[in-house]
Amino acid sequence: MKKVIITGGTGLVGQSLIPKLKKAGFSPNVLSRSKRSEKGGVEFIQWNPALKKVDSDELKECDALIHLAGANVGSKRWNKSRKAEIISSRVDSLNLLYHEFEKLGVFPKTVISASAIGYYGMKTSPGIYDEQSPNGNDFLAEVCSRWEEAAHQFNPHSRVVILRIGVVLSNKGGALVPLNKLTNLGLSSPLGSGKQYMPWIHIDDLSSMFVHALMENTMAGPYNAVSQGDITQKDFLKTLAKVRKKPFFMPNVPAFVFKLIFGEMSQILLEGKAINGDKIKKAGYNFMYPTLESAFKSLM
Repeated sequence: MKKVIITGGTGLVGQSLIPKLKKAGFSPNVLSRSKRSEKGGVEFIQWNPALKKVDSDELKECDALIHLAGANVGSKRWNKSRKAEIISSRVDSLNLLYHEFEKLGVFPKTVISASAIGYYGMKTSPGIYDEQSPNGNDFLAEVCSRWEEAAHQFNPHSRVVILRIGVVLSNKGGALVPLNKLTNLGLSSPLGSGKQYMPWIHIDDLSSMFVHALMENTMAGPYNAVSQGDITQKDFLKTLAKVRKKPFFMPNVPAFVFKLIFGEMSQILLEGKAINGDKIKKAGYNFMYPTLESAFKSLM
């Protein structure tokens, strides 16, 4: 079986992806900071990006590398040290692997890296952004730009695919978990204007998309990983309330409340661009959950 090495394999996306890789006939190998034995058909490779250490012998037979590692951008307020951690967890970890492959003189045939729609900047603006649109000039745009640059250094040794991911819908983590709780209490409200866009993707579509990118050799470069990229936050929350059979009549929560609490990080909640997801469809990916209602119903 072809060996696929995964960074961030114990996270939300990784845990959905690994069973799909096994089903498709790949051998998943997860990079882990702690020494772990094989479990459920998954091998573990010890590494420590902070100390620039990795078991390079395990990289020799790597057919593909999937890069999912990265500190959660929404879990802590963005001070200087947190910003540095958000960037380094994505960039330095991939730089380490590139240099180890370079020393070995062998590279994986395929490198697939996560990125995010934050590449285009968070500020709500008219128009719909596709893969040819320029990157933004805020912090998240910088994070995504440097993240993608780290992946592109594998060119021309490897086929490089970048998935710019929207809001991931899952009942095991991410934004939907707290939103479900508020909706079930009848307390769901638009944040700020409610007119900001919330491009989203179901967790099963996202993990399947990684497998599709791995198997479809014609894919290369960036792809927007969104099922629906032009829905506003207000309509997103209205649909969630409808599916949950809960009322939706609470007033908008003023933007200044979030700015006071979260500072610069509040842009994740208060801003958002419309994103075009046609390119991944043209690459042959068929969405299991193309509508928000179908996605929510599957996660009830």
